[in-house]
Amino acid sequence: MSDNNEFVPDMKKSEGGRIVFATDVIATIAALAAADVKGVAGMSGGMVEGLTEMLGRKNLTKGVKVEVGTEEVAVDVSVIIQYGFRIQDVCAEIQKAIRNAVETMTGLRVVEVNVFVQAISFEATEVVTVEAKQKKEKPEKEPKPVEPPRVK
Repeated sequence: MSDNNEFVPDMKKSEGGRIVFATDVIATIAALAAADVKGVAGMSGGMVEGLTEMLGRKNLTKGVKVEVGTEEVAVDVSVIIQYGFRIQDVCAEIQKAIRNAVETMTGLRVVEVNVFVQAISFEATEVVTVEAKQKKEKPEKEPKPVEPPRVK
């Protein structure tokens, strides 16, 4: 994920000097833009984000990874979609919202916005990941017998 101490050198030059963006600034812009899209139930981070939340610290950049160059930025977002919405349409709106917000606020060109749908939310409190659903549906298999080694 983005590191708030990571800065991108020579980002934008102005007459009075240069403008440098921390990667967390761009990640926060992207996260807020994605969260505002209708059909997005929330952002989905990894274990680190879950641990951060358990410790009581809200992470605005949860589920967002950015790569910043001198004039361009690429964004990866992991989201939870509300059940009943057309996923392709929601993802297209997420891409559009992030691209617009980042380009408008920073002046950087967004070269790509990758959206990773991590789960579907059926209610505000219930989130079912694809992996959890598959575990529920798969019946327990009988353990396979242990085969003797083929080589000595």
